[in-house]
Amino acid sequence: MTEGNFVDYVKIYIASGKGGKGSSHLHREKFIEKGGPDGGDGGRGGHIILRGNKSLWTLFHLKFARHVKGGHGGDGGSSRSTGHDGEDKYIEVPLGTVIKDKDTDEVILEITEHGQEKIIAKGGKGGLGNWHFRSSTNQTPRYAQPGMAGEEIDLILELKVLADVGLVGFPNAGKSTLLSVLTAAKPKIADYAFTTLKPNLGIVVYRDFQTFVMADIPGIIEGAAEGKGLGHYFLRHIERNSTLLFLIPADAKDIRAEYDILIDELRRYNPEMLDKDRLVVISKCDLLDEELTIELNDQLQKEFKGIPFLMISSVAQHGLQVLKDRLWEMLNA
Repeated sequence: MTEGNFVDYVKIYIASGKGGKGSSHLHREKFIEKGGPDGGDGGRGGHIILRGNKSLWTLFHLKFARHVKGGHGGDGGSSRSTGHDGEDKYIEVPLGTVIKDKDTDEVILEITEHGQEKIIAKGGKGGLGNWHFRSSTNQTPRYAQPGMAGEEIDLILELKVLADVGLVGFPNAGKSTLLSVLTAAKPKIADYAFTTLKPNLGIVVYRDFQTFVMADIPGIIEGAAEGKGLGHYFLRHIERNSTLLFLIPADAKDIRAEYDILIDELRRYNPEMLDKDRLVVISKCDLLDEELTIELNDQLQKEFKGIPFLMISSVAQHGLQVLKDRLWEMLNA
């Protein structure tokens, strides 16, 4: 999937259908002079229904569908015939989509399961026909109810990426390079910060044709929890990853300090994210010779006591199978 096709934020206007009018018909038949009221009810308006679809990975299909309207209900007829119901409209969204009311910013719903359905705007109720209003004192009512109007809502749809493993790191830490060598994904790779502006997803093929999904997410900077850099745009995408892979380059000035900043940003944004499984991975180890590699490993043993870490090189493809084995163990623990 190209970066331009990855859409994770859309605004749409939805309107359910109006209910049909009730009929005020009076029964007419040969040899029956005063048949009385027999007007049927109007049909209900069409609902707007959200449905989860595991085959979708983005909101791109809704990028240009800014208005979604349900069908109107049919009017009631004679012989107490009920009008037809309006056509329901389905909006299919990828798993991990959060639906908000644009005016209040209130979260209405989160779609997390395939086939999950929710009526987001109910169609208007059809009006009652005059048959319902007959009485001993009013045997031929010549009036009926109009149909009720449908609901109108402006919605915001936000996608929070659903992946097994989320790559967390500063800009230019090598996340896109790692994704490109572990999966068939083709993220944009360049030697400058914020090369990745939107999440990239890739499927990691493991032993015996088993797979798991990895997400390369825009780089974090200090202060992201307050919205600096790509801020919340980045952070919301790792809320749903079951395992977090912290990627820190071997040439960083202070590896432990970078890790602490990343952890602090996650804590300030949402403390629950610290409950996820974590793995620290030191990338770009091809920059080190054998002596420096041993020295760095000894240093990390002391600094990351109790925190699992690995040393890899995406370019030299060193340590990648060990990394996949470790991630698979964490995902299936």
